[in-house]
Amino acid sequence: MNIQKAFGIFFTLLGTAILMLSVYAMISGPIVIFETEVTAMKAIIPAILGIIFFSAGVKFFR
Repeated sequence: MNIQKAFGIFFTLLGTAILMLSVYAMISGPIVIFETEVTAMKAIIPAILGIIFFSAGVKFFR
């Protein structure tokens, strides 16, 4: 496996995890992560970051 596919897998999984966490924060209300409260409005920033990581990981496969 070459380094490009390894980075693609890493960024895709990281983006997916961040997106799932932000969607969970939007649906369930405020959650506490590392002593920081994440509300629905504050979950927009991690969602954008997750989309960036996910799309970068998918582009590494092309």
